[in-house]
Amino acid sequence: MKSPVIVTGGSRGLGLSITRALLEEGYAVATCSRTLGDALPGLMAAHPDSLFWQVADIGDATSTQAFVKAAVQRFGPPWGLVNNAGIAREGILATLPLVEVDSLIQTNLTGAIQMARGVLRHMLSRPGGGRIINISSIIGQRGYTGLAAYAATKAGLDGLTRALAREVGRRQITVNSVAPGYLDTEMSDTLSAGQREQIVRRTPMARLGTAGDIVPAVLFLLGDGARFITGQTITIDGGITC
Repeated sequence: MKSPVIVTGGSRGLGLSITRALLEEGYAVATCSRTLGDALPGLMAAHPDSLFWQVADIGDATSTQAFVKAAVQRFGPPWGLVNNAGIAREGILATLPLVEVDSLIQTNLTGAIQMARGVLRHMLSRPGGGRIINISSIIGQRGYTGLAAYAATKAGLDGLTRALAREVGRRQITVNSVAPGYLDTEMSDTLSAGQREQIVRRTPMARLGTAGDIVPAVLFLLGDGARFITGQTITIDGGITC
């Protein structure tokens, strides 16, 4: 079994695909989400010794700390952290309820900072360094009407990546972001048919992305071949931002 990796939001969508791929690669995976979801029970049955799940609200500090503690007790100090958990809220900023703005910031940005902080305290104690990967978004780079608050949280993740890479580089811990484009997952269900068609037309690859387009980059960044890559944002968007 390879070293343990913590993945937040592993019950569905991209997080589930990352969790499944890591298990197939031989990693031990500790993941959390607000609900168990439909697919995780089967994965847990298939990988009883290498998959651990605990309910956690990534935006709540007490919940996050409890999850990290339980994950370390199960598998030991983690080699990797994939900050994947996030939510999307669409609405013009002038009329977007403040409670929605707070929820976006708390889950997408504060939660990721809390996870990195908690995991680093254990990662720094293990020999050989480690890997932190933040799942950001092209929305944080280019913006999109109705997603100002969401864009701010994702841009914040890229800023966290660059600054934290400088902090922990001497300990051989790399920190990078993966910025997906528009993916055909649950997160894109709010797009209308017209919006989806417009995105596809603007994308040189002429389709929405899939989780399978993102997972290989995550695996690469966790591996030995990425040991000298840090502080970077890797954009995977079918060329829509080129």
